[in-house]
Amino acid sequence: MGEHGARAHREGRAEVRPPNRVNVDWKGAHTFETGREGGPTALADGDSISAPSPVDMFLGALGSCISVDVVDILAKRRTPVETFSVEVVGDRVETVPRHLKHVNLNFRITGAGIERVHAERAIELSVTKYCSIRSSLDPEIPVEWNLSLNELAAS
Repeated sequence: MGEHGARAHREGRAEVRPPNRVNVDWKGAHTFETGREGGPTALADGDSISAPSPVDMFLGALGSCISVDVVDILAKRRTPVETFSVEVVGDRVETVPRHLKHVNLNFRITGAGIERVHAERAIELSVTKYCSIRSSLDPEIPVEWNLSLNELAAS
């Protein structure tokens, strides 16, 4: 957050940010390259041959968005993550458009001193409050999750 953003935050004002802007360029068949101008890019392949499909990328964006929050929250508690992964499973309807009907996230986190209650709270805060990708998803689509902490599955 820049000086202007930090000042706006302290004063209780929302920082005005420009819209996110990405370019999507066709690379042939069902493959597209996407990214911010001058920034890193990623490939998406509607056939899932040379790159993840757009839906897989969306699920990855959801998992990544939530993961950033969880890692940051645990670090602020002075219980940093040693390893972290999340499997994101999206069930889709059979009709067109084949939109998501349910998402399940399976977290695997390790880290000395991380207590289950704090890891669960970090995940819950991200899923229900902080993750902008989740907030952009239809609220009728359930997003559920499981946690394996230090190799111990939830009881």
